[in-house]
Amino acid sequence: MRIVGTIAVSAAVILGIAAATAMAVARTHSDLPPGGAHGVGMGMDMNMSMAMAPATADLPALQLAHARIATAKYAGDLNAAKKAGYEILTQQIAGMGYHFINPAVKGFDVRKPPILVYEKHGGKWQLGALEWVFPKKPASPPLKGATYGAFPAACHYKDGTFVPEPSTDACPTTSPQSGASFNFWHPALVTMHVWIWYPNPDGLYASMDPLVHAFG
Repeated sequence: MRIVGTIAVSAAVILGIAAATAMAVARTHSDLPPGGAHGVGMGMDMNMSMAMAPATADLPALQLAHARIATAKYAGDLNAAKKAGYEILTQQIAGMGYHFINPAVKGFDVRKPPILVYEKHGGKWQLGALEWVFPKKPASPPLKGATYGAFPAACHYKDGTFVPEPSTDACPTTSPQSGASFNFWHPALVTMHVWIWYPNPDGLYASMDPLVHAFG
C-alpha cells in the first residue's frame, strides 16, 4: 500500500497491546492471594460475604478497588489522561462513548488500562469505563466473571473516525467521514469493558451501557 511503513508501525501499537494483554492474564492470576481477590479478609468477612447478592459476591472487589484508585485522577479530567499519553481512538459510539488509547500501555494491569471510555455532556467529560483488548478470547478471564465483546477489523484515523475494513490494503488514505489522515489498521479484536466509573444496569462487563445515551 502507499503507506505501508506507517501502517506497520501504527498497527503494531494496538496489536502489541492486545497480544501483551493476553500474555499477561495468566501472570495476573498467579499474583492474587490464596483464594483469589476474595482471599483477603475472607475469614473475617464470612458473614458479610454470605449475605451479599451473588452478582456482587462474584466480582473481584480488590482488583476493582485498585483500578478505581489508579484511574481516579482521570475520572473527571480528560486533560490529565491526555497528559498521561491517552489519545483519541474513536469518536462517540452510541451506548459506549469516546475511546482514548495509550499506546505505551502493554499487558494486563488492572491499574493501567490501555483504553479509557469517556462520556461527554456539554463541555464536560466523565470517565465511564476502562477497556482492554485481546487478539482472541482469554483462556482464563483476567477479572473474575468477565464477559467479552468484539470490535471488527478497522482502519483508524487521527481524529478518531474509523472505517471497518478486512485488511490494511482496503483502508482509504484519509477518513471518508472527515478527511483526517490515516493512523492504523487492526484485525478483529475481543474487548473487555469494565464500567467502574458509571453505573450500568446491564452489568459491570457489558459492552454497551443504556444509561450513556443521555450523553449522545
